[in-house]
Amino acid sequence: MRAIGQFFKNIMLNKAMLFFVLPGALWFLFFSYLPMFGTIIAFKEYRFSRDGFLASIIDSKWVGLDNFKFLFSTNDAYIITRNTVLYNFAFIVLGLILSVALAIVLSEIVNKRLAKVYQTGMFLPYFLSWVIVGYFAFSFLSMDKGVLNQILGWFGMEPIQWYSEAKYWPYILTLISLWKSIGYNSVIYLASITGIDKSLYEAAMIDGANKWQQIKSITIPMLKPLMTILTLLAIGRIFYADFGLFYQVPRDSGTLYSVTNVIDTYVYRGLKTTGEIGMSTAAGLYQSVVGFALVMTSNYIVRKYDKENALF
Repeated sequence: MRAIGQFFKNIMLNKAMLFFVLPGALWFLFFSYLPMFGTIIAFKEYRFSRDGFLASIIDSKWVGLDNFKFLFSTNDAYIITRNTVLYNFAFIVLGLILSVALAIVLSEIVNKRLAKVYQTGMFLPYFLSWVIVGYFAFSFLSMDKGVLNQILGWFGMEPIQWYSEAKYWPYILTLISLWKSIGYNSVIYLASITGIDKSLYEAAMIDGANKWQQIKSITIPMLKPLMTILTLLAIGRIFYADFGLFYQVPRDSGTLYSVTNVIDTYVYRGLKTTGEIGMSTAAGLYQSVVGFALVMTSNYIVRKYDKENALF
């Protein structure tokens, strides 16, 4: 009874802070935790019933792991897994390096008004939808009137059928993904850089350190905890692909599936053609479980070598 009384006493003492947390807590409850009960569909042959969603789940036939077998027994299983992991690995590594570099460059610009203009220009692509980005890419890559083919024509070179040549798309997709996300990520690192104590740089200047030495000895070490946390969170989503990037930008071209087909687009096409909701749920559960395992493993490794920079 004493513990219960102390619990309610703590709630009353912190009611103001708990009130601020309440909207976020409710959002997670309704949109993250309650939907977890729907993962049972991954183990059922889901069929819609007129009696409602819950009745549909209860009445659907239990099939165990058949949905997972169907998902990964096809010839495309290796391709979609390989593409998803390798693309995300490239996005994580290159995004980290370029975002930190861009943030450092912006922080070193003396004219802060000009720096804000650059920052706004690089942040803008993050707000564009993938549909708009897809049409933007098409204006460059179109066979007839694309900007790149016109440039190639000026140099006497033959135009390239970009939407039929798979070998170019790993580079195109990586470039577009970085172009869209690097501005947002750099702002996060830039905010951390502005919080670094300026006296550290002043002391380094007195000791004769140049800009590069200051960045190497002060800026990057101070950014290390944030870099570690964001990388760990990104690793947790390494089996998730940005659906818009891999579906809208290549314009769902069948000749590019070998390098653009990922787990998310594969599940979408399978759901659209077969209507198997159980398979799509199995794919989502698989991605979540593997992502959770990767976060726990990565966090354990980081905690083993640098406990202060681990998530928990």
